[in-house]
Amino acid sequence: MGMIGNYLRVTKDELEEYLADSSKLEERIYNAESYTDKNLIDVDKSWEGLFFLLTGKSLATAKEASAPLVWTLTPPNEIDPDQDIGYGPATYTTSEQTKEISSALNKISTDDLRGRYNGQLMMEMGIYPEVWNDIDSLEYLMEEFNSMKDFYNKATAENQAVIFFIN
Repeated sequence: MGMIGNYLRVTKDELEEYLADSSKLEERIYNAESYTDKNLIDVDKSWEGLFFLLTGKSLATAKEASAPLVWTLTPPNEIDPDQDIGYGPATYTTSEQTKEISSALNKISTDDLRGRYNGQLMMEMGIYPEVWNDIDSLEYLMEEFNSMKDFYNKATAENQAVIFFIN
């Protein structure tokens, strides 16, 4: 098992529905159909590795990272602070904040990220899941980065907010 990072694209109306009744979010993400939800992606266990490549920070030092890229792991808004989706409450970015993230991601290439990759440092920093000395780790992160970038571009094109959670 492990800690899996998830991103869900939602309309303004859906977001308002989840803010009014957070159990509806849980119903959406924890049902048999969630595996086919085209608005839901998971970046597997790459979430902190991606965050490190994007910001140079870990989850422990995330508060030192700058917006908007910090929001890829620690969005500024909570759905319901009392709800535990798996590893704490779900957080989100508004459609405007999502556009800022998308714009920032589009300025970063996989070559940029390859240049920032330092498996030894990531291991020393305890970046989850601590597999960064594996030869395939860099390619794994590049695939998940491209998936994340495409996801945020779709959210921006459809004027959607993004909900993030770890389960």
